[in-house]
Amino acid sequence: MAGKNANRSPWAWVPSLYFYQGIPYSIVMTTSGLIYKTMGISIASFAFWTSILYLPWALKPLWSPYIDVVSTKRNWVVWTQLLIAATFVGAGLAMQLPLFYPITIAIFAIIAISSASHDIAADGFYMYALNQHKQAYFVGIRSTFYRFAMLTALGLIPLVAGIVQKNTGLEPLAFEARSVVMTDYQPFDPALIEIKEEPGEPRILLYPEEITVPMWEAGVSELDSAVIYIALSAPPEEGETIVVNIARESGSKDIDIPRNQVSRFEFTGSNWNVPVAVSLKTHHNLKEVTTAEFGITAGNIAFSWTVSLGVLGLLLLLLALYNRYILPRPPENDIREKVSLKVFVEVFVSFFTKPGVVAALAFFLLYRLGEAQLVKIATPFLVDSRSMGGIGLTSAQYGIIYGTLGMVCLTIGGILGGILAAKYGLKKLIWYMAVAMNLPNVVYVYLAFAQPMPGDLGVYLSIATEQFGYGFGFTAYSLFMLYYVGESKYKTAEFAIGTSLMALGMMLPGMVSGKIYEAIGYEHFFIWVLICTIPGMLSILFLKIDPGFGLKKNED
Repeated sequence: MAGKNANRSPWAWVPSLYFYQGIPYSIVMTTSGLIYKTMGISIASFAFWTSILYLPWALKPLWSPYIDVVSTKRNWVVWTQLLIAATFVGAGLAMQLPLFYPITIAIFAIIAISSASHDIAADGFYMYALNQHKQAYFVGIRSTFYRFAMLTALGLIPLVAGIVQKNTGLEPLAFEARSVVMTDYQPFDPALIEIKEEPGEPRILLYPEEITVPMWEAGVSELDSAVIYIALSAPPEEGETIVVNIARESGSKDIDIPRNQVSRFEFTGSNWNVPVAVSLKTHHNLKEVTTAEFGITAGNIAFSWTVSLGVLGLLLLLLALYNRYILPRPPENDIREKVSLKVFVEVFVSFFTKPGVVAALAFFLLYRLGEAQLVKIATPFLVDSRSMGGIGLTSAQYGIIYGTLGMVCLTIGGILGGILAAKYGLKKLIWYMAVAMNLPNVVYVYLAFAQPMPGDLGVYLSIATEQFGYGFGFTAYSLFMLYYVGESKYKTAEFAIGTSLMALGMMLPGMVSGKIYEAIGYEHFFIWVLICTIPGMLSILFLKIDPGFGLKKNED
C-alpha cells in the first residue's frame, strides 16, 4: 500500500531532489579546479587528486545493496543531504588554514562518499516513485535541474567569490600601456626603484608611472617588449601571503602579456619590497600607436571561498529541510531485507548477465570519455591568464557567463531532450543526442586558438552552444541506464552499478588530463578531446534498445 503523499506531483520534488544531487558532485569535480587554481595549486596536482575523488562514485556498488534494503531511500536522501550541507560549511572554514589543500581534499572526500550514497538513494527513490513513462518524461527535467546545480556550482559560487574578492584585499590598480615606435621608447631602469615602508595597509606599487611598449619593426628593431615592476608598499601581516594578479582587461589585443609570462605573484613578509618583473609585448603586425588597459588585483581569495562555500552550505541546508517535507512516501518503505553475501551476488549477477551487457559496458565507460577530460581543464582554461593561453575570465565573469545564458540554454536543451524522448522513444533519438553532446566540444578548440577577449560575444555563444548540447545529449545516458536496469528486483543497486561505471569512465581519463594538457597545451588538448568522443559514439552501434521504451502505454 502506498504511503503518505505517494501521489504528490513529481514537479514538487524531482527538481529539488536532482538539483541537490548535482551540487556536491559539481563542486568536488569541477568548481574545486577553480578554487585550487586561484589558490595557486598546479593544474596537474589538483586534476589528479580531484579525479581520485571519483572513487566513491565508482565504488558505489559495494554498498548500494545496503542502501537498497536497509531503511528507506527517502531516509537515506534526507540524512545524507543534511550531512553534506554541514560539511560544505566546514570546507569553507578550512580555506583559512595554512594546510588548506590537503585538509579540503579530505573534506571533499567525505562529501564525495556522502554524495555517492545520496545518489544511490535518490535514483532508487525516483524509480520507485514514478512509473516508466513518467521516468522517461521527467528524465529531461531531472537532468536539467542536475545541470542547474552544476551551473550554480560553476556560476553562482564563483560569482559570489568574485564579488568578495573585488571588495576585499588591497585596492586594485589600473594602468594603461601605449605602443610607440622605437625612436620614442625609453627603457625603464629598475635601479631607480626605491621602496620605503609605508604605515597602514599595503598598497600595490607599479613602476614606471608611464608605460610604453616598443613596436617591432622588421629590419630596424627587433625589440617588441617592455618590462614593468610590481611590489608592495608595506609587508603583509605575519604569516599572511598576498596574491597579486595582473591581466589585460580592455583595449587593443596587440598589446598583451606574453603567453609564457607568469601573471600571478605571491608577496610575503620577506619579499614584499622585492619588485617582480612583468613583460608587456606588442604583436609584430602592429603598425600604429594604440593602447590597452590592464588591471592588478589582490583580493582576499581564501576568504572569498570561505564565504561562497558557507553560503552554499546554508542553501543546501534549507533545500534538505524542504525535501524532508516534500518528498512522497512510495511503497518502497516496506522493502527491507537483511544484507547478506547472497544479496550482493544476486545484484551483480543480475546486472552483468543481462542481454547486450558488453555493448552496455562500453557505452557506460566510453560515452563521456571526451567530457571526462574536458571538464577538468575547461574551467582552468577559461580563468587562466591570456599569457598562459587561457581566456582570462575573472571569477565573477565566469559565474555570470554560466549563470545567465548558459543556464537558459541548458534548460532548453534538457527539457527538450526529455519531452522528445517521451514522445519518440530513446532508440530514435540516441544518435541525435550523442552528436548534440559531443560535437559542441569544438567550441573549446575555437576559444583556444582565437582567444577572444572575456567580454566578446564569441565567448558567450560558445558556452551557450556547449550547454545546450550537453543538456540535450546527456538525456540519452540517463535514459539508457534506466532502460538497462528495467524492472530488476534490486534496481536501485543495479542503477548504482551503472552510475559507478560512468564515474569510473570519468575518473581514469580525468586523472591524466592535467598531464596531457601540460604536455601538449590548450589548443591540442581540446583537439584531443574531440578525438576521444569517437569511441563512445561508436559504442551506440551495438546497443540493443526496445523501440517502445519511454513511450506512453495505455496502463500509464
